[in-house]
This record gives sequence, C-alpha cells and structure tokens, in this order.
Amino acid sequence: MGRRPLGQRFGWLWASYAVSAYGSALGFGALPLIAVLVLDAGPAQVSALSAVGPAVGALIALPLGPWVEFRRKRPVMIAMDLARFAAMMTIPVAYALGRLSFVQLLVVSAVVAAAKIAFGAASGAYLKALVRPDDLLVANARFESTTWSSIAVGPPLGGAAIGLFGPVTTVVADALSYLLSALGVTAIRGREEHPRRTDRSRVRAGELLDGWRHLLAHPGLRALYLNQLLVSGLIMATEPLLAVLLLRELGFPPWQYGLAFAAPCLGGLIGSRLARRVVARYGQHRILRTVGTLRAVWLIGLAFVQPGVVGLATVIAVELAIIISMSLYNPVLATYRLEHTPSDRVARTLSAWSISSSAAIAVLSALGGLLAGVTSPRTAIVVAGLLILASPLLLPRRPDPPPVPDRELTAAGVTRPR
Repeated sequence: MGRRPLGQRFGWLWASYAVSAYGSALGFGALPLIAVLVLDAGPAQVSALSAVGPAVGALIALPLGPWVEFRRKRPVMIAMDLARFAAMMTIPVAYALGRLSFVQLLVVSAVVAAAKIAFGAASGAYLKALVRPDDLLVANARFESTTWSSIAVGPPLGGAAIGLFGPVTTVVADALSYLLSALGVTAIRGREEHPRRTDRSRVRAGELLDGWRHLLAHPGLRALYLNQLLVSGLIMATEPLLAVLLLRELGFPPWQYGLAFAAPCLGGLIGSRLARRVVARYGQHRILRTVGTLRAVWLIGLAFVQPGVVGLATVIAVELAIIISMSLYNPVLATYRLEHTPSDRVARTLSAWSISSSAAIAVLSALGGLLAGVTSPRTAIVVAGLLILASPLLLPRRPDPPPVPDRELTAAGVTRPR
C-alpha cells in the first residue's frame, strides 16, 4: 500500500497536508500555553479557550459548506491556508508589541477552527474527484498515517522549541506551515472546472442543512455519524481531565506526560498501514463494526492509572490500543463517507460532519469539566469510559449495498486524471 502510485497531483496534495499537519503538531497546545505563561490565565479561561474558540469557529463555518460546494476547491483551500497563516501571525506580532490579549487568542482560535472546517470540506471533495474510487482508501490511509506521525514528533519538539526560543515560537512555525501548504496546493497542476449548480439561483438558506439531511437520511452514514460524535467527543473530553490527573494529582513530571501521549502515536502508523489489507480480507462493513467496537473498550483503562512507572506504562498501553484502533478505523470511515456521498454534496456533508464533531467535543468537554469539578477528574474519566462502552450500539448492523458510481465525475470541481 505504501508504494501504490496515486499520481503527482495527489503527491502535492499529500505534501501540503503533511507540512500543515507537522506545523500544527509543533504548535499543539500553544494557545493555552501562551494564555498561561504570558497572560497568566486561570483554569476557567484556559477551558474557555479550548471549548469556546472551536465552538464559535463551527458556527462561523456553518454557511461555508454551500459556499465551498459551488466553488473551485483549490482556490478555497489556498484561501483557507492563507487565512490561517494571517490569523496565527497576529499573535507573535502582538506579543512583540506588548499588545497580546486573551480576546485575541479567542478570535484566532475561532478563525483557525472555521478555516480548518472549510479546508477539510474542500479537500475532501477535491480528493474524491482526484483519485480513482478504488484508491480512496489508500489515499485516506496515507493522510491518517501522516496525522499520527506528526503528533508523535511534533509536540515534544514544540515543547523543546518553546523552552529554547520562547512561548510564541511554535505559533510562528504553525503559521508558516499554512503558508507552505498554500504554496503546495498552488503547485497542483490540472484543469479544474467550476462546479455546476442544478439551478442558477444563489445559495439558499435551506442548503445550509443539506449536509445534515444527507447524513441523517442515509442509514449507514447516520449510524456512523452518531457513533463518531459520541466516541470522538468522549475521547477528547478525557484529555484535559487526564492532564489534571497526571500532572496535578499523581505528580507526573511534564516529560513523562509528553511521552505518555507522543509514544503511542506511533501506533497510528500501524493501524493506517493495515487498513487496505484488512478491508480487502474481511470487508468494509466487518472492519467498521469490529474495529469500531474495539476502539471503545480501552478508555475505561485510564481510570486505573497509578503513580510511577506502572502508571506511565498503563497510560501508554491504553493510548496505544486506542490509537491503533482509531488509525485503522478512520480511513475506512472516511472512504465509506466519500463513497456514499454524491459529488455535488461532499463539501456540505463534510462540513456538517466537522461542525457537529466540534460541537460535540465542546459540549462533552464542558460537561466533563463540570463533573470533574463536582467530583474528581478520575470519576469523570470513569463516567466517560462507561458511556463510550455503549457507542457500538450505534454502529450499522447490516452492510449497505455497494454505492452507485457517481456519473458526474467533475461535479466536485476537478476533472479526473486520464
């Protein structure tokens, strides 16, 4: 799978994704860290930055789905990269001038979140038209492996860079990665047609909900969509809780905390590289059912973490199991979603999916924080671990018929390579 050629245009798209993924990994957690180190923000403000910014970004992104759908995708991706570059660069400039504020961090977080959703919608639609249907899983697996490898390498290097060069160093690196990504997308050659609408009217208000209509009307997508909201929301909600548990209550040093999350990400390379082989052997539906269930059973293990080396090994083992499962499941899910979505609705569907995911993570993170405040972080992790065990009930029980080939190959705005 790793050597399967997908063409030069996909190579540029993959390279653009990789450079922005590694830049974002270097800047992982940079805004909360700046809020604490530079602005002396308290726990409530840091939580607000982690939840409110992405939630507002999701609201901003709501009208962008139809807008992206009926425009050429490469210019949209370039514009979103440049928007993120400009927004992120305001932070080091304000820091240098002594004018940095918490409100600015919130605004930047919201803008970056909205641009990320729009970029993802455009790139998903572009990918579906760029590669052949039987290569979608290979392409998605490569993106998945890049994501996990960047997370394994980026945060430790980012932490070291902050210690050596100051708190805004990784923000500059993240911003420049978006600029390089825009240049990579610009380098993609090939004719891109303007998407055709079924009518000549402007975007209607009802089209804002078309992505959700498609997700909820399709039985398989509906089940996978609801399952993903619950699973990703609960997993992400435990991250700040686990940070408090490990760093404050159990006394883990920061380097061990970083190791506990960086080392298991190497498992993402294992799962993503297995995706095509296991689907070819066992079938798409069985993998979605089996691996979708496996990724839900591990989270409860974090509730049993103890101090010392044994506790560190427990976190690494649990996170490794979760990440291997997720990295195998995610490209199969992404491929299924593209296969069962018409090309003239891909951007709206992906936008709706991302907006819902951001909202679910924000809500469940807030609820987890409230529960931890009333009880304890360990209790909140236990509750999340028990709730996620019910998520496999939402997975589709029967395989769908094969998707009907999309006759409008250029509906997403890209002419297929010949």
